[in-house]
Amino acid sequence: MKTELIHSLTDTFEGHALQTETGIEYWLARDLQQLLGYGEWRNFNTAISKAKTACEVSGHPATDHFVGVNKMVDLGSGSQREIEDHSPQGKGLCHRNHHLQRPRT
Repeated sequence: MKTELIHSLTDTFEGHALQTETGIEYWLARDLQQLLGYGEWRNFNTAISKAKTACEVSGHPATDHFVGVNKMVDLGSGSQREIEDHSPQGKGLCHRNHHLQRPRT
């Protein structure tokens, strides 16, 4: 991979990082989904499930590295609804990257 592309992808990834009130960086899977080329949540969620399994198989509890979260999204009607999301952290980011090499829409 060319150096320029690596820097561009890193900047894009870092640009989507969120921060807690105490300054800890985190990402939400639904934000990373598009960056990694997944057009549909169900396909991306399958890759996340595989990454969770890889954590467990390697001796790392998935619950330590994938935090289940819910967030509110705006609907066209002006109302909101809650949707499922994940916040991969630490080993979860490593395993997620391994299992997300081939995006599927």
